[in-house]
Amino acid sequence: MPERSLNILVVGATGSIGRPVVAEALARGHSVKALVRDTRKGRTLGSSVNLVLGDLTEEASVQMAVRDVDAIVFTHGSNGGGKAGSERVDYGGVRNVLAALGPQRARIALMTAIGVTNRTGSYNRSTEAHDWKRRGERLVRASGLPYTIVRPGWFDYNDADQQKLVFLQGDTRQSGTPSDGVIARRLIAQVLVASLTSEAARNKTFELVAEKGPAQHDLDPLFATLAADKTGGPDAVRDIDNMPLRDEPERVLGDLDAIRAQGTTELSF
Repeated sequence: MPERSLNILVVGATGSIGRPVVAEALARGHSVKALVRDTRKGRTLGSSVNLVLGDLTEEASVQMAVRDVDAIVFTHGSNGGGKAGSERVDYGGVRNVLAALGPQRARIALMTAIGVTNRTGSYNRSTEAHDWKRRGERLVRASGLPYTIVRPGWFDYNDADQQKLVFLQGDTRQSGTPSDGVIARRLIAQVLVASLTSEAARNKTFELVAEKGPAQHDLDPLFATLAADKTGGPDAVRDIDNMPLRDEPERVLGDLDAIRAQGTTELSF
């Protein structure tokens, strides 16, 4: 059981990662709110979940969802829509939820992707998904809120005996294939939810994969091995410096300034 029960908002709750996150959070004794666009689809999450109707691409639409939450887990993704969709959903969803929080404090767990710092691959060139996810990471770091950023490998490409969690830093696996690392969706959910109550996971960014071996139940020792991100820095502690702030769009720099201005009051879990 966690040290305390949290009221958790899951963004992307009806997606392939959001659903196991909801299940994991409930199993650990937390209360769950789900931001959904379709209440009929949201009801499939079960009667224990508090559904909040809203569109994460509109800041005003998520005001109700963030009210009175202790933590937020982001599992959303654009799933198409090209470059505009990547900006509007992958990045815009993070920006809008953080902006809606205002002075309210919450613990953050953000899921992005392994290889997110790879700007030159064909996938990023065609969609800019990596760039916009990385900008979303930067917003979380700029917020001053306690956070954990998880960059999982390829979903459910793992074999049955690949259950041992491995945390990596530096985002050096960038082939764009499952050889970069694989991970079960339910294990991603476990890590995201566990990070919310772990002081050892605070302000850390890492890539998540699984290797042959049994799953670990206590994740604090794994979190403790990681280096924390540099306070005030835009990127993860060991990331390559290939996205200079001086070259960023003015609208992105404006968002960073706005989120940073909301305050840095500390939380303790």
